[in-house]
Amino acid sequence: QVQLVESGGGLVQAGGSLRLSCVGSGRTFSNSAMGWFRQAPGKEREFVSGIGWRSSSTDYADSVKGRFKISRDNAKNTMYLQMNSLKPEDTAVYFCAATSWPSDVRTRPSSYLYWGQGTQVTVSS
Repeated sequence: QVQLVESGGGLVQAGGSLRLSCVGSGRTFSNSAMGWFRQAPGKEREFVSGIGWRSSSTDYADSVKGRFKISRDNAKNTMYLQMNSLKPEDTAVYFCAATSWPSDVRTRPSSYLYWGQGTQVTVSS
């Protein structure tokens, strides 16, 4: 099976940091665009950050720009999201995703075929 599995979520105080990981299996994602999305209760899933098959191609939601950093290690088939200066409004379930076709950075959920199950991030005030 093709799978993406997130890890690294948890409870952190405002101003703290977390590093999320997304490990792929079943296929290589070295040429895929990958991204992070999040969904808070009662809200729609929103784009957080994305990275293309070239790591130099990245994008961030305005709400996280300057605080979050996306990266990938294709040798490990893994993507990361370093989250710094966390705010209570960052609280959500975070999902990783990957395209099925070679791709530059993508920001629309419809661009992604593969999705992880999500990891909870809770930021206390």
